[in-house]
Amino acid sequence: MGGFSAAAAAERCAVGIHASPSSPAPRPRSQRPLPARRAAASASLAVSRRSLLVPRAVAAPTDRASPEVVGRFKLESNSELQVLIYNRIRRSTCIWGVAWISYLLYKFVRFCLCVVMHSVWQVTLNPAPQGAVAEINLQATNTSGSLVLHWGALRPDRREWILPSRRPDGTTVYKNKALRSPFVKSGDNSTLRIEIDDPAVQAIEFLVFDEARNKWFKNNGQNFLIQLQTSRNEGQDAPGATASAVVVPEDLVQIQSYLRWERNGKKSYTADQEKVEYEAARAELIEELNRGVPLEKLRARLTKTPESSGSDAPASQTTITSVPEELVQVQAYLRWEKAGKPNYSPEKQLVEFEEARKELQAELDNGASVDQLRKKIVKGNLEKKVSKQLEKKKYFSVERIQRRNRDITQLLNKHKPVVTEKQVKAAPKQPTVLDLFTKSLQEGDNCDVLSRKLFKIGDEEILAIATNALGKTRVHLATNRMEPLILHWALAKKPGEWEAPPSSIVPSGSTVLDKACETSFGESELDGLQYQVVEIELDDGRYKGMPFVLRRGETWIKNNDSDFYLDFNTKVTKKSKDTGDAGKGTAKDFLERIADLEEDAQRSFMHRFNIAADLVDQARDAGLLGIVGLFVWIRFMSTRQLIWNKNYNVKPREISQAQDRFTDDLENMYKSYPQYREILRMLLSAVGRGGEGDVGQRIRDEILVIQRNNDCKGGIMEEWHQKLHNNTSPDDVVICQAIIDYIKSDFDINVYWDTLNKNGITKERLLSYDRAIHSEPKFRSDQKEGLLRDLGNYMRSLKAVHSGADLESAIATCMGYKSEGEGFMVGVQINPVNGLSSGFPDLLQFVLDHVEDKSAEPLLEGLLEARVELRPLLTGSSERLKDLIFLDIALDSTFRTAVERSYEELNDAAPEKIMYFISLVLENLALSTDDNEDILYCLKGWNRAMDMVKQKDDQWALYAKAFLDRTRLALAIKGEQYYNMMQPSAEYLGSLLNVEEWAVRIL
Repeated sequence: MGGFSAAAAAERCAVGIHASPSSPAPRPRSQRPLPARRAAASASLAVSRRSLLVPRAVAAPTDRASPEVVGRFKLESNSELQVLIYNRIRRSTCIWGVAWISYLLYKFVRFCLCVVMHSVWQVTLNPAPQGAVAEINLQATNTSGSLVLHWGALRPDRREWILPSRRPDGTTVYKNKALRSPFVKSGDNSTLRIEIDDPAVQAIEFLVFDEARNKWFKNNGQNFLIQLQTSRNEGQDAPGATASAVVVPEDLVQIQSYLRWERNGKKSYTADQEKVEYEAARAELIEELNRGVPLEKLRARLTKTPESSGSDAPASQTTITSVPEELVQVQAYLRWEKAGKPNYSPEKQLVEFEEARKELQAELDNGASVDQLRKKIVKGNLEKKVSKQLEKKKYFSVERIQRRNRDITQLLNKHKPVVTEKQVKAAPKQPTVLDLFTKSLQEGDNCDVLSRKLFKIGDEEILAIATNALGKTRVHLATNRMEPLILHWALAKKPGEWEAPPSSIVPSGSTVLDKACETSFGESELDGLQYQVVEIELDDGRYKGMPFVLRRGETWIKNNDSDFYLDFNTKVTKKSKDTGDAGKGTAKDFLERIADLEEDAQRSFMHRFNIAADLVDQARDAGLLGIVGLFVWIRFMSTRQLIWNKNYNVKPREISQAQDRFTDDLENMYKSYPQYREILRMLLSAVGRGGEGDVGQRIRDEILVIQRNNDCKGGIMEEWHQKLHNNTSPDDVVICQAIIDYIKSDFDINVYWDTLNKNGITKERLLSYDRAIHSEPKFRSDQKEGLLRDLGNYMRSLKAVHSGADLESAIATCMGYKSEGEGFMVGVQINPVNGLSSGFPDLLQFVLDHVEDKSAEPLLEGLLEARVELRPLLTGSSERLKDLIFLDIALDSTFRTAVERSYEELNDAAPEKIMYFISLVLENLALSTDDNEDILYCLKGWNRAMDMVKQKDDQWALYAKAFLDRTRLALAIKGEQYYNMMQPSAEYLGSLLNVEEWAVRIL
């Protein structure tokens, strides 16, 4: 603007010619304002209906200047893109050179349209004076002769395309919605000229269609757009005010700065360059004001809104409480966050500010005070975040982190576990008498095991087996407890029922009672090992199960305060005699040991995690396949294929302590056996973090405080409280989130069920808990704020124990946090992990701030930078290594979610962006993988391909295709390795545990 202003001043001095004032810009269209269209189409071209300054000292007939090439770009080996401009000028004998240079600089345009193989698009423009015809010339080189322009014009008062009356020869109307004008073939080129004489038309949009090949050409998935900007400046001389005396509203400076950024090709600026650009935008606007352009006209032009009509009423007649500007900024920021932090154009930013102002002004008009508004919307560090963003001149656009340049070979990891026959074989266990008893039944002729359950009685066990041999059903109960025992039993047609057995099946010496029967155990022996047994033969298939308890004198022995129960309908796969095929490619003995312990593990998470901790050494001794077997078992558990709790009450702190013990053992193996780190990361992510006693105890205490503080002691909160006290599980994280979503939706019960169902929790599952949840949430409106606050805090306690891949919880654990106690509720203080780099907390804060952004690219960069920064600590013997591993797992999980969310963003993306995303995904995979050498070679190739694009190397596409093939091969090999390593264990253990086949297939 500075050069133009100098030329204008010189011309005014010489010939006394003044610029005419600008006319108000038309009102934007309601659905899709033209700035949004301009932002959507990266290639846009301004076509002025009249030059901002046309020298007129001595007028002469208008001539068309010779075309001047303002841009030449090599696209492929035999094609290039040229951009030419024709300008209508009026010749002048007075300082013509200065005025013309200024005019040309201001009207400098760069426009790139779609380039097809061996094809160049060229657009020339003839801007005309006011009232004349705007002329647009399009030229395509090295193309076929069957090109058609599918186009329409845009007006601010119409949503759809309008069809101008002045049309090129041969134009047809397509479905009354568009025009189709054929290009004229001339040699290797095709040309088309369009003339627009409607002054209300602001732009034309178009696509190019090749009829011979039935192919559409688009601009990166969007319509091409040519903007016709009307600029009629007819101002007077500046009234002598100096620039320093003029104050320009900041919102207009923001818009002008954005327009400069667009005009300069949306370059990436440093912080210093941003400041320079921002002040340059201010100087341009001050220059216009000094030339006499009224502020309202300036605002109307920049915001594409009509000028506000003045009022003759004295301002003193009305007293209105205005909203402080800092509160408007905060409210606009909240609206932006709620919308998903999109990148707003300057015009949209202004609209958002005004909408925020209207919302706050409406509350003031309804009687709220400014202080009340401030308390309502300014919470935590929100005002600081808004101020920080405004200081950086970001104005509600997503910032990016600056990634450090690194040698990718630093990510190399060559640890490669090897499976050997020696590793597969675990040390054989000494069979117990109950093992021998089971084997003797299974080896019987034509004996099918219908169901089998092993119950713990202190250090002893009792085995219940239902078999079918020669059409007869028998129940066998055996125990290694040798003191005199009496079996108190019955039959049931459904669980929970006790019905006395018919006399025909009662063993001799039994006593029949009202609804039960008592039979004494008899002693027996196998291979020198003694046991006690009772055998009962059933006469028909009417009964579905057998409830029972044991009696020793007057002492009753139960299954953790509940009855023992054997379900006859639970099918058990009969183990085949070892022919060498069953369990091939697995740590077979180890998997069978897991299957033997599953009955006990089903009692509660405390039992399962303690058993898992006991098995860690055996898994390690069995080698890679032993650890894989442990992972498969825990994976079946985490996907709800195994029973989480059965007839056993356990405190949350007991679960978290057992979980903590198991994950500590895995952490120690991670330190000592780097070749197993990849599979151990998977194992830890399936387990969850666990924690010391106070972390788990807080789950029990905090729900009581929530009920008391929010007056919700009945209904779902009481039922959930009972479940939490007796058997908390990962389901509680989902239940808590469902209740929060229900409250946030203004108590929409459909939202509650939608959250549950999306996470695999049905009404039947809620009813299946030992402490069933029957009720739906139902709260009062006055409980809303307190419940949202308290349940949000409670979610942290739940995730601290149950969620291994939750990002916020993992970051809080590593950065440290403190939860105060209240009354009987214990407090929790977690100290920060030592050894983190000084900038690491800011990097994690960036990730948290942008985790919900619609544009995934800045978030992905932040996640990768955090993982790379974390990597040296993961490969050493760091303090609290387990917490750092869970943080890395959470960053990895968030990366995957963000990539999946960005698929739609990539649908119409340019090749460069797709290649960049591929490189990000490969880098993330390399950070999670042992033996990642081939992945890093692929990453290096993609980086080289992107450099070739930037250097306009015409071989980039072939190079990228080569590394696309190599990447596919590397991923296929990795997938095959996973399958061969895990699937045999999944199939064998799944058969032992009766896991459904579909779950085994998709492990």
